[in-house]
Amino acid sequence: MNLGKLGDVVVGTAGDVAGSVVDPKAGLGRLRAAVTPRGMATLAAGLLLGYLVARSRHRV
Repeated sequence: MNLGKLGDVVVGTAGDVAGSVVDPKAGLGRLRAAVTPRGMATLAAGLLLGYLVARSRHRV
């Protein structure tokens, strides 16, 4: 994955989420079209990493 385009992907996804608040039917359709298996794997890895970091800091 090209990390230079990661910011563009995040901003685009955030825009799709914001659009789904205004027009849920159209926003959900755009969000479904934007989701790729690679994107889902990246999101899951980020969530897992964030959870592990938060858990390690909580124990200190």
